[in-house]
Amino acid sequence: MITPYFLENFWGEKNNGFDVLYHNMKHGQISTKELTDFIRERSTIEEAYARSMTKLAKSAGNFSQLGTFAPVWDVFKSSTEKLASCHMELVRKLQELIKEVQKYVEEQAKAHKKTKEEVAPTLEAVQNIQSISQSLQKSKEIYNAKTVEQERLRKEGATQRDVDKAGVKAKKATETYKSYVEKYATAKSEFEQKMAETAQKFQDIEENHILHMKEIIRSYSQSVDETHIQIGEVHNEFVRNIENTSVESLIQKLSESKGTGKERPGPIEFEECNAAIATEGAKPRKRKPFGIPGRRKDKDTDSTESTEVEAVNTANGAPPGYYGSIDIQNANVPKVDADGFCIRPEVNENDAKDNSFYSSSDSEDEDEPRKFHVQIKPVQPNNGTHQNRANIDELKASIGNIILSPSSSGQMRRNQSRITGVPTLGSKAQGSRDELAKPRVPTPYELTNNDLLSLDPLSPALPIGSSSSVSSSTVPLPNRPTTPLAAGALVPPPRPSSRPKLPTGKLTGINEIVRPFSPPKASNASPPPPTAPLARAESSSSLSSNASLSAGNTPTVGTSRGPSPVTLGSQDALPIAVAFTESVNAYFKGADPTKCIVKITGDLTLSFPMGIIKVFTTNPSPAVLTFKLKNIGRLEQILPNQQLLYSDPSQNDSNSKDFWFNMQALTSYLRKASDQSPSASYYNVDILKYQVQSDGIHSTPLNLAVYWKCTSGTTDLRVDYRYNPESMASPGALTNVQILVPVDGGVTNTHSLPNSIWNSEQSKCLWKLGDISEKSENEGAGSLRAKFELSNGPSNPSTLAVQFMNEGSTLSGVDMELQGTGYRLSLNKKRFATGRYMADC
Repeated sequence: MITPYFLENFWGEKNNGFDVLYHNMKHGQISTKELTDFIRERSTIEEAYARSMTKLAKSAGNFSQLGTFAPVWDVFKSSTEKLASCHMELVRKLQELIKEVQKYVEEQAKAHKKTKEEVAPTLEAVQNIQSISQSLQKSKEIYNAKTVEQERLRKEGATQRDVDKAGVKAKKATETYKSYVEKYATAKSEFEQKMAETAQKFQDIEENHILHMKEIIRSYSQSVDETHIQIGEVHNEFVRNIENTSVESLIQKLSESKGTGKERPGPIEFEECNAAIATEGAKPRKRKPFGIPGRRKDKDTDSTESTEVEAVNTANGAPPGYYGSIDIQNANVPKVDADGFCIRPEVNENDAKDNSFYSSSDSEDEDEPRKFHVQIKPVQPNNGTHQNRANIDELKASIGNIILSPSSSGQMRRNQSRITGVPTLGSKAQGSRDELAKPRVPTPYELTNNDLLSLDPLSPALPIGSSSSVSSSTVPLPNRPTTPLAAGALVPPPRPSSRPKLPTGKLTGINEIVRPFSPPKASNASPPPPTAPLARAESSSSLSSNASLSAGNTPTVGTSRGPSPVTLGSQDALPIAVAFTESVNAYFKGADPTKCIVKITGDLTLSFPMGIIKVFTTNPSPAVLTFKLKNIGRLEQILPNQQLLYSDPSQNDSNSKDFWFNMQALTSYLRKASDQSPSASYYNVDILKYQVQSDGIHSTPLNLAVYWKCTSGTTDLRVDYRYNPESMASPGALTNVQILVPVDGGVTNTHSLPNSIWNSEQSKCLWKLGDISEKSENEGAGSLRAKFELSNGPSNPSTLAVQFMNEGSTLSGVDMELQGTGYRLSLNKKRFATGRYMADC
C-alpha cells in the first residue's frame, strides 16, 4: 500500500490543492500522447535504418567479383541483409505497441471524463470555503475596527449617543463575524471530507496511470532487447564466417575457378636451317612491322570465309536489300601468294592515287591520313509499299531509342514584372476571385497613413495590379468559396428624401439600374421619423489594422506603456484583460449576392499587469489560469498557442471549450518580456487564433454593389451599400467608412454625390462617409454616384476598396469566461475591422 501523499500534501492556505491535482490528472493524457510520439519516432528511425541496410546489402552484392577477396563480399551481403531484417522486425513490434498505447489513450480520456463528473461536488466545496474564507477575513477586519472605534469613543469621553451608536455597529459586526466563523466551520468540515476522498481518488488514478505507462515501457524495452539479441547473433555468425574464410581457402578457390591449366611448357630443341629450301621460297618484300588496314594475313580459305561474313555484315543494320545484292562470283577477289598473303595488283600511279582501296604506298608515312573509296549501290525502285513501310518502321524504332539530354538553359521563368496598366474586366474579375480563393501566408495588413488614397486595390498585393503604397503584406484570404445566399433576396432602397439632387444631365445613364439593397417596407407604411443624416465627406483617420494573423505556435509578447498597475498582493485576485480582434475579408461581384466570397478570422489576446510577474515568480505553485471559450458554435477552426495552452480533448460541448495555461511557460515568457521592456506596465500575449464560418453576403457588415457605364467621353459610376446588423453579434456603428475607386481614361472633371475627393496624381476617387448604423439615413442604406469627364476614354471598370471598423462588437459572438479562483477579468475588449474588402462590377 502506497503512502497517501496526495492526502497529506495538497491543503495549504489558499486551498488550491484540488486545482493542482485536477490539472495534474489532465497532464497524464499529455504524457501518454508524448510517449506515443516518442515510440512512433523510434519506429520511423528504425525503418529508415533498415532500408539503408538493405540498400547497403545490395551494393555489397554489386562490388567487384574479381580478385582473391571477392568471396568475402557474399559474407558481408548475407550479414547485412539479416541485420536489416532484425530492424524491420523491431519496426513491426513498435507499430503493434503504438496501437496498444492509442487504445489506452481512449480509455484514459473516458476515465478522466467520468472522474471530472465525480469530483464536481468537491470543486463546489473548494469554491465555497474559498469564498467564505475571504468573507470571514473581511468581517473580522470590520469587527476589529468597530470594536476599537467604540473603545476609543469611551476613552475620549464622547457623548453617550455616539458611544451607543458605535456599540450597535460593533455588536452587528460581532454577530456577522460569528456567523462567518460558524459557516467556515461547516464549510471546512465538508471541504476536508470531500477533499480527502478526492485526493485519494486522484492518487489512485495516478498510480494506475504510472503502472500502465511502465507496462508500455517494459514492452518497449523488451522489443528493443530482443532485437539487440538478434543483432548479436547475426554479428557472431558474421565473425564465425570470416574466421572460417581462411587465406588458404580464398587462394584455393581463385586457383580452381580462374586457373589456366597444370601442364607446363615442353622443351624445344635447336633445328638447323636448310638454306636451299629457304632461298627458294624467299621473295623480296617491303613489309612494315604493323599491318595496314585492309591487308589480310589469313589463308585463302579463311579469306573467302571472311569475305562472305563481311558481305552479310556490310549493311550495318540496314534492312535486307537496302544496298543491293553482292555478286560473289564476279567479285574482285585478291590474289594470294604461297604463304596466303594478298598480292597487290599492279596499277599506274594515277589510278593508285585515285582509286586504290589500300594506301598509296607501303612505304608512306603512317601519319598520313588513310584514303578510302566506298561505293554504295542505290536502292532499286520498287512498286510495292511493304518494303518501304518496313524501312519506315525500323527508322522509327531507331529514332525511338535515341535519348536527348535536357537542355540546361531551357528552364521557363515566370514573368515577374509588375503590371502598370488596368487589365480587362474579365481577367480582372476572375483574378480577384482566384486571389481571394487561394490560401496565403497570413501577415498583417496596414495602411501607411491616415488616408485610404494610400491603398491601391489594383496593386500586386491586391487581386489586380499596378503599383501599391501598402506598407506590409496582405491579410490572408479565404481558401474556399463560402456558401452563397439565394439570389434576389435584396431589393433596392428608396431614394433619400433629404438628399439634394444634381442638375439635370450631370449624373444620368445608370439611374435606371435596379439597386440590390434596401430594407423591406410596406406599401402603406407612414413616412419614417427624422433620422440622423448620413455622414458625407468628413475628415476622419484611416483604419490601421493591428490584427496579427500568423498561425505560428510561438506567442507574440507585446508591451504596453499605459497607466501604472496597482500593487498586487498575494491574496488579491489578479486582474487579467482580454481583447478579441477580428478581420473581415470580402469580395463582391456586381449585384449578384451568390458570388460574394467572405473570410473572417480572429485573434484572442490576454494582457497581464507588470506586478503579476512578481506574484508568479515568488509563488512556487501559482493558481492555474483557466478559462472557457464560449459561443464557439460558429467557429470553423481554433488554433491555440501550443506552447502556452492545454485543452481537454474529451470535451464534447459544441458551444464551449476549456483551456488552461502552462504556468511555468507563461511565467518564463512574461519574465523574458519584462527583461526586454522593464518599464512597461502591461504585457500582451497572443494565445489563440480562430476562423469563423461565413454565410456569404449575410456575414458582411456592409453589403456592396457596383455599376459602371463607360463611353469614350464620360464614365458613370454608382455604388450601392447597405448596413447589415444581422452579421454582428451586437450591432454597432461602422466607423470611419471610406470607399476608394481608381478611374483611368484621363479624368478632366468630376461630379459626385455625396461630395468626394479626387486625386489627379493617382487617378482615384475617395468618399469619406464617417459612421454608418441603423440610425443613419434609410437605416444605413444608400448610394454613391459620380460622373467623370474623360480626355482619353473609355475607362476600364476597376476594383474598389472599402475600409471601416467597429469597436465593442465581433462578428463571431465568441466570448471568454475565467474559471476557478485567483484571477478576475478587468477588461473585455471587442472590435473588428476590414481586411481586404473589395467590389467589382
